[in-house]
Amino acid sequence: MLTVKDLNIRIGTRPVVQDVNFILKKGTCTGLVGESGSGKSLTALSLMGLLPKQARITGGQILFKNRNLAALSERTFRNIRGKEISIVFQEPMTALNPVMHCGKQVVEMIRQHQKISKNDARQKVLSLFEKVKIPRPEKIFFSYPHQISGGQKQRIMIAMALSNHPDILIADEPTTALDVTVQKEILLLLKQLQQETGMSLLFISHDLNVVSGIADEILVMYQGKIVESGNRQQIFGNPQHTYTRALLACHPPLDKRLKKLATLDDFILSENKGFYPEEEKAEERKERLTHLYAQKPLLRVEDLVKTYPLKKSWRGKVIRSLQAVNQVSFQVYPGETLGLVGESGCGKTTLGRTLLRLIDPDSGRIYFDETDILSLSRKALKPYRKKTGIVFQDPYSSLNPRISIGKAIMEPMKVHKLYRTGKELKEKTIELMIKTGLKPEHFHRYPHEFSGGQRQRIVIARALALNPRFIICDEAVSSLDISVQATVLNLLNKLKAEFGFTYIFISHDLSVVRFMSDRIMVMKEGKIVEKGDADEIYYHPKHPYTQKLIAAIPVLQNTI
Repeated sequence: MLTVKDLNIRIGTRPVVQDVNFILKKGTCTGLVGESGSGKSLTALSLMGLLPKQARITGGQILFKNRNLAALSERTFRNIRGKEISIVFQEPMTALNPVMHCGKQVVEMIRQHQKISKNDARQKVLSLFEKVKIPRPEKIFFSYPHQISGGQKQRIMIAMALSNHPDILIADEPTTALDVTVQKEILLLLKQLQQETGMSLLFISHDLNVVSGIADEILVMYQGKIVESGNRQQIFGNPQHTYTRALLACHPPLDKRLKKLATLDDFILSENKGFYPEEEKAEERKERLTHLYAQKPLLRVEDLVKTYPLKKSWRGKVIRSLQAVNQVSFQVYPGETLGLVGESGCGKTTLGRTLLRLIDPDSGRIYFDETDILSLSRKALKPYRKKTGIVFQDPYSSLNPRISIGKAIMEPMKVHKLYRTGKELKEKTIELMIKTGLKPEHFHRYPHEFSGGQRQRIVIARALALNPRFIICDEAVSSLDISVQATVLNLLNKLKAEFGFTYIFISHDLSVVRFMSDRIMVMKEGKIVEKGDADEIYYHPKHPYTQKLIAAIPVLQNTI
């Protein structure tokens, strides 16, 4: 169907894709795996003629239907793009027009390549919406992107990509930011549509677990080169390259409990001999937890409720509301990591922010060290804030882009007047940077100059600045590459052991939560539907919702 021969791409003088060769066979799915910056997306964009202005193809061929796509003009490519080769982008919110109805955007794509009336195009879009299993197609047709969920937006993008019956569909990280249950639905949908239409599918991801369930052939990309290729059995049964073995090992295992996750650096430093992290034995864990739960709770939450008004009458009376947190009660013990898991919109983040009094609840009690923090005035709340911290999901949006990262880490220490001189303040900041894996020379750099993993380290350093006792990690690793995720998780555990932190670890990924947590709470529609020992919840879930979440976790060599 499509053959890539010796493809080379440069940005300026820097080579970013080097001598890439692969074939997309008709009616099959090829997985392209690698981390951010490996060249995956640039390779995909070159197949669409969508390379950014600063990038250019400097060698090689992209052969499709007896044409070299690398040599086509932009005008010629317009007749191919969206018709014969389509793409589903990673972030649908930025790929969709925010001021245009979802349905009309798909109509526009159809009428760009087909001579068809508006009404016929509209009927075709509604049919496509049903095909990609969008609920209430008529309503979604006239909805704006911000009015629908992440999974629905991704389905709109898939419908748009399929609207002109392409020969090749490129799916570029289509499930990265989605809940595990929605991710599974999207993967099933893509595989089903690929088999029904007979098109070729190029599925791009940083997660080998996800790719293992959908791809027939797999390409592993590292630093701009294809370092390994083969079918599922070859790649997962007998990986040859160090990088492939590292990617497989970085994901939290589901059959054992490790003290430390393997990282890419571990494999590189072990000089291809492999890396075998230490397991926590059942007896060790039992003894540790017995000691942990013999203490008095650090945090007690009783019957917490938080409601948001959704619709008001013209007189201001609430007609419809959402109970984001509904009669939630639990305890957290000193030195414990309590996992909080659930899908987007279940109330996890609202609960976390309420515990820090970033928002106030409607009713209930929160006791920290036996002090009722809901009764504290704003002034009295300041010492409590000093004992707590939060690591947000998106480090880029939680950092001020106009101040250096050194000043960002300093800021909470300045507010609480912890050090008398600027010299002491800077020394402490650099100490925190080193502890979290940053370098002293990073002090004067700005957030945009760092990778996602480095920015997460900056946010962690800032959370540690006040030497807190209690930290909430709110989806702190959900958008990171697998090996970067492993590094950040190891860092959080190392700092916990060193400083004696207590964590609430919020995520939608049960495999990550199980690795981090001593106990797990499962949240659904504002309520805690199940809680208990992390291993017990994972291996013997009682609630149907927990069972559904666990069943959705991607497992290596699982066939969809």
